[in-house]
Parts: sequence; C-alpha cells; structure tokens
Amino acid sequence: MASPLRDLVAEELSLPVDRRVTAMAEAIAARHGKASRAALFYGSCLRQSQLEGLMLDFYLIVSDYREAYGKAWLAAANRLIPPNVFYFEHRGLVSKYAVLSEADFERECGPAARSTSVVARFAQPSRLVWSVNKAAAKRLIDCVGKCAPTLLGWARPLARRNASLEDLWARAFQLTFGAELRAERTDRSASIVEADPERYRRFGAAALANLPSMEPRGAARWWKHMRRKGKFLSVLRLAKASATFAGGADYIAWKINRHAGTKIELKAWQRRHPLLAGITLLPRLLRSGAVR
Repeated sequence: MASPLRDLVAEELSLPVDRRVTAMAEAIAARHGKASRAALFYGSCLRQSQLEGLMLDFYLIVSDYREAYGKAWLAAANRLIPPNVFYFEHRGLVSKYAVLSEADFERECGPAARSTSVVARFAQPSRLVWSVNKAAAKRLIDCVGKCAPTLLGWARPLARRNASLEDLWARAFQLTFGAELRAERTDRSASIVEADPERYRRFGAAALANLPSMEPRGAARWWKHMRRKGKFLSVLRLAKASATFAGGADYIAWKINRHAGTKIELKAWQRRHPLLAGITLLPRLLRSGAVR
C-alpha cells in the first residue's frame, strides 16, 4: 500500500551505489543459489562512501534456510539463532553478510520482532542492491517500511515530553544500543542522527502516523526485558559467528579493538578453535567494559 513513508523508503533503497558494491551483492547472492531473494547494503561504508580498507556490510534475504545451505547444521543455526554471519571477499574488497529468511526478516522489521537489532539497523539508511525479481523487491520495501514507526513507537514512551524528532531518534538508538553488546563510544546514538538530521526529520514525520502505542510503565518493563534478552542473544550470536565466520575470532578482536580502543591479541590456540575463543573472550571483554 502506498504511503508517504513507503515512498521515502523505496526512494532511499533505490539510490545508486558504487558498482563494486552491486558486484559484491550479486556474488553473495550467487553463493546461495536459488534461495537468494534480495540483498541490502548498509553500515559505515554506506555512510562514509568509502570501500577500501573497510568491511562492507550486507544482509542477504533468502527464501528458505535449508535451500540456502549445503549443510543442515548451518540451516538449523540460522533458524534457531538468526542471523548467520559470513565473511566474503570479491575483487579486492572484503565484506561480512548476515542471512535471514524472508519470513524472519518480515517479523524482525515489525512490532513482533524478537530483538531490536534489525529494526534499529534498517530504520537507518540502506540500499537494495540486488533482488531476484520485482515481487521480492516489493516485499523487502514493505518490510523496511515498518522499521521507522516500530522503532520510534518503542522509544516514544521513554523519550522526553515534547522531544524533537531528532531527539526521539537519538533516544531510540540509545535504547537499542543498550539492548545489545556494543563496542561503541557513548555518543554514538546522537552522532547517527547528526550525520543527516534532515533525513531523520523526514522519515520521522512520515512515521508518526503509524507508531504502535505503548504506555510508559509497560514500555520501561518491555525495554528491561529486551536489554536482558538482547545481550544474551548477542553472546550467542558472537559465539556462533566465531564458527561460521572465516577468521571469526580475529574479526571479533578487530571489531572490539577498533571501537573500544583495546589491544586484544589472539593466541595461536584461539585461532585454531574460534568457537572456544569467542566464548572465552566474552567474560574479559565484559569485565573491562570493552563491550556493554
């Protein structure tokens, strides 16, 4: 159904990107064959318009996990603790991509989401860089269109009364950061909005008509629950990524060092056993405050 917000989402998703990003998305989709439905590009490379020396971020949307993988355990892991995350190289660039089914992506973009991460991620700018057909693209646009009103609806009961749209967005990202293990500086939520305040004003104004309703006391309880659940899921996802992600332990250490200014150096046994490395790193990271 057409709406001002859906029009904004469709327009933003269709904005052009570097052709190397499109080539990377096509190669990722080809890796999973007929299961691939659409690919989204997002994250720091999109915001900075820089590719060299950074890791590109994608979400690959698939029809079915069993069809997407040649290994049953990968399908089970993706279904039980979504998403699976993989490392990928193409034509001199590197990326990581997460895999979700169309059904899981649709749920995680709306009020029934099991965690806040997908809603928060795609309430921010992204690009639809590949789709198998127009029907898949339309379904994805409809899903992404639910993210902004869902996120702002969750945050509004805990925002300052008469808060501006920019302040409401910043509060929303602050809350979602608190619901994950994050290696981010404390002003990260505000800086996202400050990078393009006009964009967030336009999307926020269009989303206001569709905000879910939640009273403040119930919202506070809901966010407390989502913080506990989100951090637990983050631990499971990090441990899983150390097994599914080539060089997963190195990636976890790199990400923490990059964002938190730490100097974690992996031992040989941690590289040989990435799942154990991911698990054993987490307590020290939590104690040190490198992730919160």
